[in-house]
Amino acid sequence: MNDCSTTHRYARTTLASLLLFALILGGTAACTHNRPTTKETVSGAYISTFFTDPRYPDDANNRPTGIDADLVALIDAGQESVAVAAYDLDLDSVTGALIGAHADGLLVRVVTDGTNGDEDAIARLRQAGVPVVARPDTGRGIMHNKFVVVDGTWVWTGSWNLTSNGTYRNNNHAVVIASRAIAEDYTAEFEEMFAGQFGASSPAETAHPSVEITTSGGTTARVEVAFAPEDGVEARILDALASAQSTVRFLAFVFTSDPLANRLIELDASGVQVQGVVEARSADDPYSQVSRMRAGGIDVLTDGNPYIMHHKLIIIDDQIVVLGSYNFSANAETWNDENVLIVHDPRVAATFLAEFARVYQQAATQ
Repeated sequence: MNDCSTTHRYARTTLASLLLFALILGGTAACTHNRPTTKETVSGAYISTFFTDPRYPDDANNRPTGIDADLVALIDAGQESVAVAAYDLDLDSVTGALIGAHADGLLVRVVTDGTNGDEDAIARLRQAGVPVVARPDTGRGIMHNKFVVVDGTWVWTGSWNLTSNGTYRNNNHAVVIASRAIAEDYTAEFEEMFAGQFGASSPAETAHPSVEITTSGGTTARVEVAFAPEDGVEARILDALASAQSTVRFLAFVFTSDPLANRLIELDASGVQVQGVVEARSADDPYSQVSRMRAGGIDVLTDGNPYIMHHKLIIIDDQIVVLGSYNFSANAETWNDENVLIVHDPRVAATFLAEFARVYQQAATQ
């Protein structure tokens, strides 16, 4: 394990590696855009990255262990509490871990979307006594988050739905971060939803929108935190893109955002190399920006996964990664409950660049 980040693909993270995260809290300072920066020092790695392996989706006997095993290890490491915000949950492994944690006396709670509130896994959780709140399946918008907070210290988040398809058929990413400040942000968002404050009713109360994390080895990274719709996520992504000098690479399940497409076209015209892969099933949607971006000179491919390329990623100058549940769409910006991290760390970016290369190569050779 290096001092800043670790990557786990196809194999289960050991419980011992997760427990290497230890925190020493620091103070606060000012940062750009008038957003305060909270400073923390971490002994050990502060972040691990995970990617699904959809090469053997239906071969249960030969496919590698899924990344659900890494989440189960994190839940099993919990001592006090587990808060889950999952758009969809059908994995027996995760359901069993949550029921086990509840039986061991941990405070276990779940928020899900009303469209998936009748899943067997949700019924099992309720029958075991785990409190579950579902966003009402009425009107516009969904509870689209996929995050877990353990002991107010660890945050697991990304594009990965806690489902069999999400694990074995679809391209997805997840990260786990050791940060009490970031965990406080995610816990506050969870509490709002657990209290029934979804979508536009969710207040803008992200206490730590920027967190500077220094490792015991002296390396420093900055992580920005934002939730939709209350935090203006699109503007935060546009701010990040404004810093691009050489390259922008993206992977998108959906890309219908005019402002983001406009910025990418402008960047490409200015000499920044822009490349992307978009899920084939969404590329021809009425509001898709794929044709416009191609007409503007951007190298955009449709993916080669016969199931779903589900990432929502932007990598800027091999230094910055935008990741999370947020599709690049008006629905994500305006109606849905979503979360985004903007990680300023070239070591983390390297792990996502490797994933981009894999997905791009598959798309180019389909």
